[in-house]
Amino acid sequence: MVVYRTGPDLFTSIDHVLNEHRVDDFVIVDNGSTEEDAARLRAIAEREPRIRLLHGHGNIGFARGANLGASQAAGRWLVFLNPDAFLQEGCIDALITAAASAPSPAVAGARVLNPDGTEQRGARRGEVTPVTTLLSFTHLSERGPLRRFEIHREFEPAPERAAPVPTISGACFCVSRRDFERLNGFDGRFFLHVEDIDLCWRARQMGGQVLFQPNARVIHVGHTSHVEPMLVEWHKGRGLARYFRKRADNPLRMLLAWALGPLIVLAAVSRPVLRSLTGGPVRRLRPADETAPPATGPKG
Repeated sequence: MVVYRTGPDLFTSIDHVLNEHRVDDFVIVDNGSTEEDAARLRAIAEREPRIRLLHGHGNIGFARGANLGASQAAGRWLVFLNPDAFLQEGCIDALITAAASAPSPAVAGARVLNPDGTEQRGARRGEVTPVTTLLSFTHLSERGPLRRFEIHREFEPAPERAAPVPTISGACFCVSRRDFERLNGFDGRFFLHVEDIDLCWRARQMGGQVLFQPNARVIHVGHTSHVEPMLVEWHKGRGLARYFRKRADNPLRMLLAWALGPLIVLAAVSRPVLRSLTGGPVRRLRPADETAPPATGPKG
């Protein structure tokens, strides 16, 4: 768990982790908490032998922080969990079961839920490309013929068991220590966001499998960090632009990456402004166990 000014949900998340019987070793990487939260973390770590608290290194970003935590973990299986996400009963068992039976390197992602029980956007996605990203940021993929570019699958009926998908959410996922080392961990050049997309892509490139595990549930609050939203979106936009350049394997993809990169960064940083003007995005939500007609898959 990588922590940076998360707020009170951090301690609820920690309680859920400590109540999970499969957790033998709990590494918390504190990239920079408030003085009050840092003191609470130290007190919890002193009385709980399973917790290993790493702090004093400053804000090194999520990817490098997660790599640091993984390097200090003792377990054969690694579960990465956001500090505002609450493990539900059986989540870790279900993730390990999925990852253990998949081609290596295997990454198994949880079914990430909103606090109201609806499935959260991003837990199961198609291929993240410059075109799908730009259309998603501008919500154009929700309209008419452009729906074929929609990569988010939260409105599709959930599978009964773990199913392959191109991309899962980094809010909660599992990978074996061996496979994480094969992947050389996260790419530390991503500061915040997109490192999970990159990890999924590299696992598939190596012949492994990315799985969405519907039976591993986690409630993700989201938007709890006391960080300026514009800065968060800036890092997300920059990370996406870098990812598209990194994975461009032919002249056309490289051209798209360089041409659409600035537009993607602009669209990302514009989102907090639009949310503040409109009072937040209005989305039709569906309870997580209710079925829906499948959306058309992405084409680009």
